[in-house]
Amino acid sequence: MQAETEGITIKGDKKIIRAWTMYDWANSVYSLVITTAIFPVYWTSVTSENGTDTVKFLGFEFVNSALYSYTLSFAFLLIAILSPILSAIADSNGSKKSFMKFFCWLGGVSCITLYFFDSSNIWLGITFFALASIGFSGSIVFYNAFLPEIAEPADQDKISARGFSLGYIGSSLLLIFNLYMIMNPEVFGISDNSLPARISFIMVGVWWIGFASITFKYLPSNVHNIKPAGKYLLNGYHELIKVWKELQNQGHLKRFLISFFFYNMGVQTVMYIATIFGKKEIAMEDGQLIVTVLIIQFVAIAGAYFFSWLSAKRGNLKALGWAVSIWIIVCIAAYNVYSVKGFYVLAMTVGLVMGGIQSLSRSTYSKFLPETRDHASYFSFYDVCDKLGLVLGTASYGIIEELTGNMRNSILALITYFIIGFIFLIITLNYRKKQIHT
Repeated sequence: MQAETEGITIKGDKKIIRAWTMYDWANSVYSLVITTAIFPVYWTSVTSENGTDTVKFLGFEFVNSALYSYTLSFAFLLIAILSPILSAIADSNGSKKSFMKFFCWLGGVSCITLYFFDSSNIWLGITFFALASIGFSGSIVFYNAFLPEIAEPADQDKISARGFSLGYIGSSLLLIFNLYMIMNPEVFGISDNSLPARISFIMVGVWWIGFASITFKYLPSNVHNIKPAGKYLLNGYHELIKVWKELQNQGHLKRFLISFFFYNMGVQTVMYIATIFGKKEIAMEDGQLIVTVLIIQFVAIAGAYFFSWLSAKRGNLKALGWAVSIWIIVCIAAYNVYSVKGFYVLAMTVGLVMGGIQSLSRSTYSKFLPETRDHASYFSFYDVCDKLGLVLGTASYGIIEELTGNMRNSILALITYFIIGFIFLIITLNYRKKQIHT
């Protein structure tokens, strides 16, 4: 089967689909090693060398975990502002892959630069941690936009789940190697205790860029053979306005985006803050935190496929409703957990719903899209909901902690986000039922 015919990709091409899912394998090492496992622990260690958990930045004093949250908030706010314009431009001249490649390299090189981060240059750690987040988030916008172009609607749940599963497996393999190096530095002839962690940052960047090259080799450059037009920026704004108007006539899609905005705000905040929560509130050792992360990763693989199966049996919206319900229970339990064993049980539950809700959200949105060539522009709205939710989620988490002096109080906000998301899922489901009956 030919990959392309007159510029239009044939959906279901196995080589293209394998290349697409390989990008999850490539970039998920950032999510695991940089944002979840090693970098948060390294950050806490570096910013606590003065004997306190406060750090000075730009003339102000912050709680280290709050500054970590604010850095994420800034990075995601920036990409939320830029991605709609970039996506619309990409749709107007068929350059999704070029934009995806740029952000991939930005993220990978930024991870490599974190090797030079230590207590003497907090600014460097913050700057390149933020740039790595921008690179990761920016590339995902264009990556997700390829899904409805390369796969039939009936296959999108399964393919989305396959991508997330590959990401969990690949990132876990690299993490296990990095952990072995951190725990046994003498095997590698390393005497500096901070060096193994910093080497892991280099490995993330090399892994990310290296495996992404497979994706870029086979993924089509211009799916719909769009002829570039001049005045890209103006065309980009024109595309944004057009998509916004179309959304007003897509009631189920608009309602789903509202639901996704709120429940994803909770999901993403938990993912980015969980390790620091375990470190500060449960007083877990570094080794215990790593075990927690691995539990989440491997259970998430099963979770992605389980919710793909559940959606086939019960429908996407009902399956998402079950996932959000479990997240609410997770937050209530997290507020009351104080033991390491309890945190392990919580981690298993998080893993189950984390893989499922991320995979199913992406494929559900893809299925709800109307017939269009403007997939990058549509997915930019999806990404804006994702990133603005992350901005509000991580920022509220940091603010509440600083105001109350307790990270547990921040969890109450997360419970609220999940409840609102669940309510709008029910509204979306009822709206879809009315559409079918009429």
